[in-house]
Amino acid sequence: MSRPRASQPPRKTGEPLTMADLAELAGVSAITVSRALRDSPLVNPETRARIKELAEQQGYQFNISARNLRLRRSMTVAVVVEMKPTVERQMSGSYPLDLLGGISQELTSAGYSVLLTSLQGGSLPSVQAADGVILLGQGAHEDAMHEVQRWGRPMVVWGAVSRHESQIVVGSDNQRGGKLAAERFLALGRRRPVFLGDSAHGEFAERLDGFRSTLAGHGIEPLTPVVGHFTVSAGAQAVHALLDQHPQFDALFAASDLLAIGAIRALIERGRRVPEDVSVIGYDDTPLGATYLPPLTSIHQNFVDAGVLLARKILALIEGRPAESEILPTHLVARVT
Repeated sequence: MSRPRASQPPRKTGEPLTMADLAELAGVSAITVSRALRDSPLVNPETRARIKELAEQQGYQFNISARNLRLRRSMTVAVVVEMKPTVERQMSGSYPLDLLGGISQELTSAGYSVLLTSLQGGSLPSVQAADGVILLGQGAHEDAMHEVQRWGRPMVVWGAVSRHESQIVVGSDNQRGGKLAAERFLALGRRRPVFLGDSAHGEFAERLDGFRSTLAGHGIEPLTPVVGHFTVSAGAQAVHALLDQHPQFDALFAASDLLAIGAIRALIERGRRVPEDVSVIGYDDTPLGATYLPPLTSIHQNFVDAGVLLARKILALIEGRPAESEILPTHLVARVT
């Protein structure tokens, strides 16, 4: 039911239709018209369709530039991906594609455009004009986060929540992920585990902390060779070197599925059976890991939900509302390995 509206002076012939005029004709508020023309989910589908049809009949054009000037916003959020794509580690993987899906879904519903860029693109005028920045990945020693922070825009980060109380960070419960991997190995009777990753990255450090602390309660200390890259070949090379020096290990927890797949490849090449001789657990629960032979046991994190949260928090910062860091749950998906 439309509410009574104050009468407006008649428009002069040829005078462009304003949003207030369209709101008067539709029997709704101007903000409802604005939301409807931006496809906001805050307006029900029937009302959106009716307002759009009326706007088309009246020849109304939504002046986005004027709206942005009035708000002093570009209505754009820059999404910075902290990774160097390679043939083995592509942008089309669950990270970052699923995160980007959640981010785009939420931001476009709120009337914002998404500008996908890299650290090298930070000096572009379009990035400098963005209302806020979402950084996907803190980088080793949080170097990427510190660089983006210098841009002076509201910022939300995907990564390790434990590393920075001063920043708004969304991340998965990496500590629990490491704990779950350790508990599975213990349940399988494994006593000589390995952690494959690089603790210079906050998320990997959290995974190692959960893994190591759980094993410590059983008097076990894992081997922790450092792997500088997150690729299949890097995982294979690390395990070949490990087998030369410490061939007795019987379990391997990799900080990513790609590293885990590389580890399995190296183990099979060296005559070790998976999982009979060595149990392997990955992280991310990617489609590649699920369909690999043997199918990979992995720690699942929900990238789509994380992307939605990142978007909601940057919108809150842009609009001057409070926002807090948040940790999403993780769980183990048990398969053959």
